[in-house]
Amino acid sequence: MDISSRAVLLVAVAAAATIGLAGASFRDNCDIKWNAENAAFSDDGHGLTMSLKSNTSGCLLQTKKQFIYGSVSTRIKLVPGNSAGTVTTYYTSSVGKDHDEIDFEFLGNETGKPYTLHTNVFADGVGKKEMQFVPWFDPTTDFHTYTISWTPCMIVWYVDDVPIRVFRNYRDKGIAYPIKRPMFGYSSIWSAEDWCTQGGRVKADWSKAPFVASYRDMVLDVCPCDGSDSCVYGCEGAFGHGGQQQNCAGLSDQQRTKMLEKQKYNRIYDYCVDYKDNKKPGPECSLPQY
Repeated sequence: MDISSRAVLLVAVAAAATIGLAGASFRDNCDIKWNAENAAFSDDGHGLTMSLKSNTSGCLLQTKKQFIYGSVSTRIKLVPGNSAGTVTTYYTSSVGKDHDEIDFEFLGNETGKPYTLHTNVFADGVGKKEMQFVPWFDPTTDFHTYTISWTPCMIVWYVDDVPIRVFRNYRDKGIAYPIKRPMFGYSSIWSAEDWCTQGGRVKADWSKAPFVASYRDMVLDVCPCDGSDSCVYGCEGAFGHGGQQQNCAGLSDQQRTKMLEKQKYNRIYDYCVDYKDNKKPGPECSLPQY
């Protein structure tokens, strides 16, 4: 591809990224891939509930289109009351071998005890990069916005526009980072009572079923991509060189201050510090992340 062709491609993809799937409705732009009977859309399609009725049921939503880079965001009100044994998720993932994935998982708890907000990233099939937080609000009484921002330079997890974590691209140092596999956006609710609440000690109380998570106002501001070399290159250019999305400059001073505050007071697990499962901290743990 010559220079002029590349320039045209970048302009075209930048326009697509700007339009993307912004303001998409759940009903029009997503499919229910598992137990459609447990999903219910609002009349305008911009609201959704997903229910968990037994330890073998649940629900899974997937966007119709794949994308490389961009921002995926939705507002969620988690299962109220006794949510022990339940997991509500919001994440992006590729399909196939050596998959990439960026996670928000919300681990339920007994009545009166806080949820655990679990984050992770997989690249080239390798995860084990968990950070966990206790929310600084009650996530069951109102809707809160959860956003995954994925660019060629870094991944940022936001809660109500506050960054809580950054994972930077250090592929040049041999550290895996998702750069070439298109992802779908997903939401789900399912049973994980064998591990998710206090290490599996507390099980789900199925007499309280169905457990219902509510969603509103999905926004996908992304670069649609089928995985071809041309769109992978184009999306990288559109999102990595100062387009309308967050670029490689990193967080602002104000964002960094807010993130460090949440990490100091609300983070309860950091794989870079509590690395028993990984035997030793990953090499990225010694590198700047924001």
